[in-house]
Amino acid sequence: MTGLAPDTDLWCRSFHPAPQAPSRLVCFPHAGGSASFYFPVSAQLSPGTDVIALQYPGRQDRRLEPCIEDIHQLADELHPVLRTLADRPLTFFGHSMGAVIAFEVARRLERDGEGPVHLFASGRRAPSRYRDEDVHERDDEGILAEIRAMSGTDSQVFASEEIVRMVLPALRSDYKAVETYRSEPGSVLRCPITALTGDNDPKTSIEEARAWQEHTSGVFDLQVFQGGHFYLSSRPGEVMKVLSAHLDALAAGA
Repeated sequence: MTGLAPDTDLWCRSFHPAPQAPSRLVCFPHAGGSASFYFPVSAQLSPGTDVIALQYPGRQDRRLEPCIEDIHQLADELHPVLRTLADRPLTFFGHSMGAVIAFEVARRLERDGEGPVHLFASGRRAPSRYRDEDVHERDDEGILAEIRAMSGTDSQVFASEEIVRMVLPALRSDYKAVETYRSEPGSVLRCPITALTGDNDPKTSIEEARAWQEHTSGVFDLQVFQGGHFYLSSRPGEVMKVLSAHLDALAAGA
């Protein structure tokens, strides 16, 4: 493919460009998260893999843009952007909310015949497993208490009222998007799926993670790590080992 969509630079961050890499890893952030969360992943995998971290509206350099409160709308907007990156094999990695966004974008790309070669769904129950959650309806302190409980954001962030005001709109809209998300019945990908989860994640049980198997006609694998919802921050080496094994196999077959 040649050329990039006009808004590719708006959505995609390439911290360590790897133009000669045989494949791309596209990373989808969690609720309230930003592209910079995946800077260490990019640093470790480059230049063997071209790592693209996505930046949703309403945060960091896109903080003045309206937040998107619907997973399907996010997927619809990301779909044409990621189509432009399909000139090399795509691997998707999404954590928490990012896992279901990655799943929905993968569905759209597969309809085009340009789907990812693998989906890594981290820290999120399968699309067919629902919980009645209302974090997005809480007051500001209620949302911040939820984030602190998940240990997903450095406590120093909350020491600054200015930063808190900046991140709250994105947090609330992201929670609304993921808590109101419903997948289409029978949604199945052709590509393999690997589900990754912490063994003490209050947001995702091991069985809810295992249910991702229902959403692929390809190979399925479940990887369980010690830790909670943000197990990947405390077990980065173990997570990278799983990702690297897949990416090395891709490179060997290129």
